[in-house]
Amino acid sequence: MNTFGMKVKARCFMEYDSVADLVDIEFSELARPVLHIGGGSNLLFTGDFKGTVLHSKINFIEILDECHSEPSSCHSERSEESFPPVLVSVGAGVVFDDFCDWAAKEGLWGVENLSYIPGEVGASAVQNIGAYGVEVKDVIRTVYCYDTLEEEFVKFDVSECGYGYRDSIFKNPEVKGRYVVTHVVFALSREAQPKLDYGHLKDAVYSHFERKDNSDENALTPALIRKVIIKIRQEKLPEPSVVGSAGSFFKNPVVPMEQFIKIETAAKEEFGSDYKVPHYDLPDGMVKVPAAWMIEQCGWKGRRSGGAAVWDKQPLVLVNFTGDAYPEEIIGLERRIIESVKNKFGVGLHPEVDHI
Repeated sequence: MNTFGMKVKARCFMEYDSVADLVDIEFSELARPVLHIGGGSNLLFTGDFKGTVLHSKINFIEILDECHSEPSSCHSERSEESFPPVLVSVGAGVVFDDFCDWAAKEGLWGVENLSYIPGEVGASAVQNIGAYGVEVKDVIRTVYCYDTLEEEFVKFDVSECGYGYRDSIFKNPEVKGRYVVTHVVFALSREAQPKLDYGHLKDAVYSHFERKDNSDENALTPALIRKVIIKIRQEKLPEPSVVGSAGSFFKNPVVPMEQFIKIETAAKEEFGSDYKVPHYDLPDGMVKVPAAWMIEQCGWKGRRSGGAAVWDKQPLVLVNFTGDAYPEEIIGLERRIIESVKNKFGVGLHPEVDHI
């Protein structure tokens, strides 16, 4: 139940198949603490869990009535080029990549860039997963939850979810664990909306065409982009069923422009005046620098420490290299990486993975 492959136990483990089963759980009587997991793909268990682990198996994908969901678009004349959003309700226990696959086959745009991210739909709304220039908040309309404290169902519009970089109100320590996601409504589109500006994604997509002119855009489909992204991810990332990992271990740091200029100046002195540090300019004047680049510059790519290692194709990923790594080995490697990045760049890395 955890993709890192940590050999740990929980005092109690419970799965439920429906909202009705969820309501029947007596939360006040559960062994504490209570942890709700999805696919176990963003977790590092640091030892045995002394409380209760819950897991949703609420599994459905349903297209809502488009006109009923968007009444304004039903009462106006629409040109053939105008498409209303397609609202899709998805159970929290659906594997997120299965949802991406379903959307691509339906010809619906919005989640194709998020293909092959491990985990489940409920956890995606908590974590605000993201990849290749898209975050799940970009397509979420509403998150439906069960409030275990008030014992009632509640909903959060996307504007109420407090979404940030790999963050949401559901991760706030004051309410963490209170709300159990039951299903999420996504706003997808039948109108072609490819987002290819992240990194070398556009080149990878257009490499599927012989011609690289504007006419190629008519051949773009969510299924094609999904296929390309899966290929990229499979080439860079370990398959958890083969080599245990929790996905991207660290968040990409966001630094002021002044600090980025210092980082780039030092890099040019080391690699030459033409060297360009990979980065992404943010609207607020801050700069996001890939943690993978920093980790590699510190010489960690492919290095092992006991049973743990830095993945040799993507240094943002720490792996259970031997299959028998202890949590302490992963944590020790994490700390040494953070220290070396801090010493070299003056930047503090923060884990994306939850330590339990």
